[in-house]
Amino acid sequence: MTGKRIDGKAFAANVRGQVAEHVARLKAEHGITPGLAVVLVGEDPASQVYVRNKGKQTVEVGMNSVEHRLDASTSEAELLALIERLNADPAINGILVQLPLPGHLNSDLVINTIDPAKDVDGFHISNVGLLGTGQKSMVPCTPLGCLMLLRDHFGSLSGRSAVVLGRSNIVGKPMFNLLLRDSCTVTVAHSRTRDIEAVCRQADIVVAAVGRPEMVTGDWLKPGAVVIDVGINRVPAPELGEGRHKIVGDCEFESCAKVAGAITPVPGGVGPMTIACLLANTLTACCRENGLPEPEGLTA
Repeated sequence: MTGKRIDGKAFAANVRGQVAEHVARLKAEHGITPGLAVVLVGEDPASQVYVRNKGKQTVEVGMNSVEHRLDASTSEAELLALIERLNADPAINGILVQLPLPGHLNSDLVINTIDPAKDVDGFHISNVGLLGTGQKSMVPCTPLGCLMLLRDHFGSLSGRSAVVLGRSNIVGKPMFNLLLRDSCTVTVAHSRTRDIEAVCRQADIVVAAVGRPEMVTGDWLKPGAVVIDVGINRVPAPELGEGRHKIVGDCEFESCAKVAGAITPVPGGVGPMTIACLLANTLTACCRENGLPEPEGLTA
């Protein structure tokens, strides 16, 4: 058996296409253009790449993109004042503060200053609570992308058994809540889970989000299981030349692909879905703000 390769890149392009069509209708029928503001503090190279890609894709789907690049020495008071101005700006529907922040800034305080209705990352404590209790919320982008891929593969997730590897606030915990809401039976496994391999072997769905390169191997899987690999790990690749690196997931792709019914590659799987779902969340926030129907198929 060789598992079907789930093409997250193609799926994300389709999501962006749906967002662009909906944005065009909002402009034509209501004179509304969704706006996304991204705040970057400091010079972190990876964050700069992410912000640049987010801005480019925001413009490509017809939205307004606003970037605020602040010096690493920016004070907490200055950053909070900027967020409050964005909260009050009717042209801005989504606010994203790029993490990680410099060490002198309190990330929780900063995130919880964002208006929950504009919190397109879904990290505000109000959105976390709403998601956990099954109410309408903004949903974190990466878990939303994983959910879209799983729904597309299975149709209905009802009655499926799922294991989420990892308990982070960004992926593991919201993924648990989303799968539970779609009537899966969900186990969250982590570094203290006993016989974690045996736990995984019971699952129809394995979502790996632990940040450990190629931890999951094919013998961890039930034959035919669907594997969603959220990991993005940079590891040495001497076979490519001295000092070279490559990106791998939390799953050892070759061995897992031989057992799985379907699997996301790394790169090209979950990664492209994250920005696509950020755009979908911004569109959703805009529709809610203006009392318009939410885009079908682009929400949880």
